[in-house]
Amino acid sequence: MNAGGHTMREALRQMLAVLEEERQALAGLDIDAITIAAQGKAVLCDALSGANDDDALDEECRGMIAAARSLNETNRQIRNLVAANVSARLDALTGSPRLYAAGAYAVAGRGA
Repeated sequence: MNAGGHTMREALRQMLAVLEEERQALAGLDIDAITIAAQGKAVLCDALSGANDDDALDEECRGMIAAARSLNETNRQIRNLVAANVSARLDALTGSPRLYAAGAYAVAGRGA
């Protein structure tokens, strides 16, 4: 196996590990870990971006790519649920849903 394939395989393994860490960070609402995972994903995406040749990918790499896409989608859904939950809690605490909605400032300015 050539060095490029080995590098891609290792980067994909690292990506899977980072995506799992991100999922755990999202579930635990650990902002520091979420930030670290996002930075790790960005670095790995840059490393993988040069390897676009699908013909050079073996089945193991294709499987890891599919797994990474699936994990990333799961993490996106978890993030959306967390964001909706935080938004609902803020609305409940402030008693004013959509405090930062479009036009809120215009309405507030008319009352002054």
